Amino acid sequence: MDIPRLHPDTVEAVRERADIVDIVSEQVVLKKQGKDFVGLCPFHDDKSPSFSVSPSKQFYYCFSCGAGGNAIKFLMELNQRPFADVVLDLARRYQVPVKTLEPAKRQVLQQQLSLREQLFEILAIAAKFYQHTLHRPDGETALTYLKQQRRLQAATIEQFQLGYAPGGWQTLYGYLVEQKRYPVELVEKAGLIMPRQQGSGYYDRFRDRLMIPIQDAQGRVIGFGGRALGDEQPKYLNSPETELFDKGKTLYGLSQAKAAIAKADCAIVVEGYFDVIALHAAGIANAVASLGTALNAAQVRLLLRYTESKQVVLNFDADAAGVKAAERAIGEAADMAHQGDLQLRVLTMPTGKDPDEYLQTHTATDYQALVAAAPLWLDWQIQQLLQGVDLRQADQFQQTAQTVVALLSEIANANTRTHYIRHCAELFSHGDARLVPLLADSLLAQVRRQRRSPRQSQLQPDTPKSWGTTALEQAEAALLRIFIHSSDYRQAVVEALEERDLQFSFSHHRALWRQIKAWYCQSITTDELHAGFAEWRSQPPANLDQLRDRCAEEPLLGQSYHLLQLDEKTQRDILRGSLVVRAAIACMEKTMCEKRYRYFLNLWSERDCTLTPEQHAYYQKQIYAEKQRIQELEDQRCVTFADLAQIPWVGEFYASFGDAEG
Repeated sequence: MDIPRLHPDTVEAVRERADIVDIVSEQVVLKKQGKDFVGLCPFHDDKSPSFSVSPSKQFYYCFSCGAGGNAIKFLMELNQRPFADVVLDLARRYQVPVKTLEPAKRQVLQQQLSLREQLFEILAIAAKFYQHTLHRPDGETALTYLKQQRRLQAATIEQFQLGYAPGGWQTLYGYLVEQKRYPVELVEKAGLIMPRQQGSGYYDRFRDRLMIPIQDAQGRVIGFGGRALGDEQPKYLNSPETELFDKGKTLYGLSQAKAAIAKADCAIVVEGYFDVIALHAAGIANAVASLGTALNAAQVRLLLRYTESKQVVLNFDADAAGVKAAERAIGEAADMAHQGDLQLRVLTMPTGKDPDEYLQTHTATDYQALVAAAPLWLDWQIQQLLQGVDLRQADQFQQTAQTVVALLSEIANANTRTHYIRHCAELFSHGDARLVPLLADSLLAQVRRQRRSPRQSQLQPDTPKSWGTTALEQAEAALLRIFIHSSDYRQAVVEALEERDLQFSFSHHRALWRQIKAWYCQSITTDELHAGFAEWRSQPPANLDQLRDRCAEEPLLGQSYHLLQLDEKTQRDILRGSLVVRAAIACMEKTMCEKRYRYFLNLWSERDCTLTPEQHAYYQKQIYAEKQRIQELEDQRCVTFADLAQIPWVGEFYASFGDAEG
């Protein structure tokens, strides 16, 4: 959707109304700590709570990875969505009127924005229609099925909004299009009707089916699953992919389960709709289901937002299809499990039944005991590898051992790897304790060779690059941060940059500086410094929130977003502002001098001194001057190195002074 530029008043109103605790808590398990909330950071592999949310400041910050910002920034970063899209979603959520900078486009924008709302409305009305029909004579068979075969109480039927789609070809069509007057194109976009292949007109997608509404994490209906009541195929028919419904990013029952997942600190993933419903009816409300596809990595990450211990239990059917689904899910989540980001367990029902069938003859306590005893995914995979294998047969022994070696070589933690090597050696030994150390040594040697192989090294995850890998980048960042957050040093920064003719080297820093000048400085000249900065001397810039929004909106500016907030360390840098400014300016000028030094050195080395003696002498003079200037920059320090070393990047800066050639 091509969205016109949003009016600043709309952005400001959204920022004022959006509650950051409310928004973040939908994605992260937060715990109260003093006046703030803490949790595991969703932006990196957080092992202990380093993510802080401040209700008073409406701000989040991770003390580990440095991620931070307001509610708009959080949703942008988490879901990789554009600034305008996030603002519009929040405007709808908090009922903020939307204005744009192009009044002529306002009506078009409102029409575009209304599409999703209209689809939500149509689906909600369809769900009510199906619920109503379930309790009419047409729905008697479906209601009897729910009460007798599924043994569901009226409260559970109501909780999950179960309903019935009548058998007529145009029953829902007639209700929504002819009676309610919804545009037929919108009803089709909602996935409820289909165009006839021959001739004109439409017919209902779901006919004579038990209807199961599918909701998003906020509890809004986004699609349906329809179960056949007779021999019709397919047995289960889901809504198609729509503007609202993406089955690969959706988990059935999540809106009802997310609070229970956080409370139990564990999520149970089952295969079917009625497995979820039966578990919730039994009081086990931390259960969800994938929608006809294998559980994928995106769905696992969705679950991990609600559990602090990152524990997920797969409880798929015990048949071949269920085992295959579990193996596919493990394949999707294995990287997260290997890296310690996921505690994955696999529960295979002892009776071979699914959870719904199991609960017909067992109690919820029995089921919870099975969940508690579920083996870790590695133990389950090893069990599957050994199932039906005769290790006394040499060929089967060799093939199984090779598969086990490949599995164990993926384990990153050395202690865990050693544990499983010993465990597998015991399984291969047939109870002969004398063979265990020999088999363990053999497995260990093979695992080491596998991990050292080029292919295996390629499979290892890349180490993420950290921000600020050079002293120059950190110096420029520190200078900008001082300028933004401390009015006392703005004049000194501008004067130093102009006097020494310095420019920011990194594109995202240049972009931020241009934005600062455009918004705050209007015209930054030495003569106008005092007038230009007089209004800033007693308080931070009034436009800082707007600058944050601008950085969130523009990808290049977004790389400098972290400079717009302070953590404990950078607050200390502000208190040492004069030292930071002096060191940063020296670092920037030194870099420029070193470039000129290398330039003249190359020219000098490439010229024949006998042919151009005057030019040669000029190059020598310039080389000497630049080297002198580099030394002078170091001599400019009016404080001890120990004082400057308190600033993290300064040690690296001064250590590099001797790197220049010559």
